[in-house]
Amino acid sequence: MHHIDVRIEKDIYDVNRRIAESNARHLKAHGVRAFDLLGAIGSGKTALIERVAPLLKMRGIRAGAIAGDVFGDDDYRRIQALGIPAVNANTGKECHLDAHLVEHSLEGLDLDTIDLLFIENVGNMVCPTDFLLGAEKRVVIVSATEGDDVVNKHPMMFRDCDIGIINKIDLASFVGADLDRMERDMHRYHPGMGVFRTNLKTGEGIESFLDALLE
Repeated sequence: MHHIDVRIEKDIYDVNRRIAESNARHLKAHGVRAFDLLGAIGSGKTALIERVAPLLKMRGIRAGAIAGDVFGDDDYRRIQALGIPAVNANTGKECHLDAHLVEHSLEGLDLDTIDLLFIENVGNMVCPTDFLLGAEKRVVIVSATEGDDVVNKHPMMFRDCDIGIINKIDLASFVGADLDRMERDMHRYHPGMGVFRTNLKTGEGIESFLDALLE
């Protein structure tokens, strides 16, 4: 039985990859640059969009977003309040977005009014890793409050992402988190990964992250 399970799993990933490639072509045809946001619940994915969208506007870049959640529309409502085009993508029981759900979500957006699309995944540090969505870069965000061993516990997430963010740096001393250790772990699993330390409450570190994102 085991080899059948493995083959089915491979088929799922292959189908997902093909749809992701189709999504990438579709986005490119409309001149949209797309970026995945991955991280645990409460790490700061939505807060990152809230911080970055006004800065993009100041640079003449029109943002949009797909808000992925298992259930509910809390993040979607926060993003909608920014006045940018947004779609709510509920996965039901699944702990990650997949390329097919993103394909459907894109149908709900006027891509000609968007220059940069954030695809905010479900809050999870494991499941989203294997499912590409069609984005240009993947950004993983962790917070100091998750503990400084959070990176070491999720190596695959960091191997498969392009940019790392360590958020809530202002709370590191309160929870005894070693930010240097977190950054070292990121570079151990992904040498050369751009790592940025942020406090999304104040906006600290966000400009340098944005420069790297748009590179």
